[in-house]
Amino acid sequence: MSADLQSRRTVIAGVGAGGLAMALAACGGDGGATSAAPQAQESSAAPSASASESASTGSGGGALTSAADVPVGGGTIFKEQKVVVTQPTAGQFKCFSAICTHKGCPVASVGDGTIDCPCHGSKFSIEDGSVKGGPATAPLAEVPIKVDGDAITLA
Repeated sequence: MSADLQSRRTVIAGVGAGGLAMALAACGGDGGATSAAPQAQESSAAPSASASESASTGSGGGALTSAADVPVGGGTIFKEQKVVVTQPTAGQFKCFSAICTHKGCPVASVGDGTIDCPCHGSKFSIEDGSVKGGPATAPLAEVPIKVDGDAITLA
């Protein structure tokens, strides 16, 4: 292979890696609760340290959010815990992994009854995490939560 062809391949590979880094940076954030649609809202309650620990260890913990901070027909994404809490109908709360099953990107918004991944356009139901639009073919994993009064905690 000529040095010129090898050099071009190196440049193309570098540009591809740079584009990927920019896309991943765009998916990242401040680690808090986020939303990007009218039906989703940002939680004003900061998750407790025990909630963060429980998400990473898989055990129960402190309050994740309050029921009042999860909009009916929408949801709230918790980047740090990698979960999304939804309220499909008044008083019914669900929690799912916030990691898309297609390529592992974090979901970025909740709106119009779906949890949406910005990377390739996959959409998941706020009711059961099922795929509503591909390319994902597997549903979001449900994450157990407890609702005690107004407090929602990871179970």
